[in-house]
Amino acid sequence: MYKFTIRNIVYRFDDLKSLLAKASPYRTGDVLAGICAESYEERVAAQIALADVPLKTFLNEAIIPYEKDEITRLIIDSHDDTAFNLISHLTVGEFRDWLLSDETDTAVLKTIEAGITPEMAAAVSKLMRNQDLIAVAKKCEVVTRFRNTIGLKGHFSTRLQPNHPTDDLKGVAASMIDGLLYGSGDAVIGINPATDSPSVVMNLLKLIDNVRLQFEIPTQSCVLSHLTTTLELINKGAPVDLCFQSIGGTEQTNTSFGINMALLDEAYQAALSLNRGTIGKNVMYFETGQGSELSANAHHGVDQQTCEARAYAVARRYKPLLVNTVVGFIGPEYLYDGKQIIRAALEDHFCGKLLGLPMGVDICYTNHAEADQDDMDNLLTLLGVAGCNFIMGIPGSDDIMLNYQSTSFHDALYLRKVLGLKPAPEFDKWLMKQGITDEKGNLLPVNPGNKLLAGIIK
Repeated sequence: MYKFTIRNIVYRFDDLKSLLAKASPYRTGDVLAGICAESYEERVAAQIALADVPLKTFLNEAIIPYEKDEITRLIIDSHDDTAFNLISHLTVGEFRDWLLSDETDTAVLKTIEAGITPEMAAAVSKLMRNQDLIAVAKKCEVVTRFRNTIGLKGHFSTRLQPNHPTDDLKGVAASMIDGLLYGSGDAVIGINPATDSPSVVMNLLKLIDNVRLQFEIPTQSCVLSHLTTTLELINKGAPVDLCFQSIGGTEQTNTSFGINMALLDEAYQAALSLNRGTIGKNVMYFETGQGSELSANAHHGVDQQTCEARAYAVARRYKPLLVNTVVGFIGPEYLYDGKQIIRAALEDHFCGKLLGLPMGVDICYTNHAEADQDDMDNLLTLLGVAGCNFIMGIPGSDDIMLNYQSTSFHDALYLRKVLGLKPAPEFDKWLMKQGITDEKGNLLPVNPGNKLLAGIIK
């Protein structure tokens, strides 16, 4: 039992799970689940009570029972006591202050990441203002490698997302070339297929790989098919760079996705065995999003932001190249408006980085949400300041296959320009060699003799 008194009113919270839910900033998903604070005052009471909870409590009180959930078992069994020692004496509130102190720098944060559980990260985020989430996330540096180097300070990458509603190869190729000519695609050239047909996915994989090889592009490819389809294609000799899978923060959620830890283990080993990376072996790409557990009726009464943080425990096990929270994709039933989307994205980015993950954000919303492109511009800028590893690059920011609004090639150019950021170093050199950008990262006028254009026209 946890409690706090305000104006002679005693607010009681039955367990840690309830306390975390009541302390969470307001969002429609938690209202829908019936677990949010009933008033602003109750939320403040919960946050004050949460601030006094020792971090050690999270190792002794599981919010989803150890016996019933393999992600809980993963979190507990993989916890690093040595890494935890530095912060083991702190409460959640003291942890917040410690994270914000000048003495806690990038190197220090790196030493403790294996000692932080997702629930600890979620808890401390609930006590933070947006600027706190940005300030701490910016101190984190998570660098990953496959054919290029992603996540270095001063650099900012994009996933080139050339989706097509019928998986038409010419349509996909046109969007791909468009993005490359705008300097997009250093994180990955990643296609969401309209169908999970193995033959269609195989053709898309071959298309990206052929373009990559023809123009010697230092990047990686991914077709975001289900893990079982990707495994089938690996066995058939497909040019698979990264294994993709959507993941959630409870075993039951992942069951609804048709996966479990054993299948993820198999896919990870299969991708490693291909040995396609040239400078690194980060071979996994995961996507997450607040609300997945509630939409699958698999949240166990845990608030959606804490569930999201638990998904990062799954990702962390496989040392991924990329992790992407698709923050506004599920809809207003979970994140109602621009304010909620912005807050959720900053929380996800902060928690992921604190746990040692290479976090990107799909800065997005559905057309029935109370949000618009100005909200996304604000979030884009905030995430750029916070040191987000990558965002999406989509023609015109309007995905014609998934039917949602995201970020465009131009948005990435804006952020790089105003914040003085560059693409991944290897990709940056390639862009200059191709005559696409100059040494300052500015786009050059399109030259009819450009090798990329010439090769496509031919």
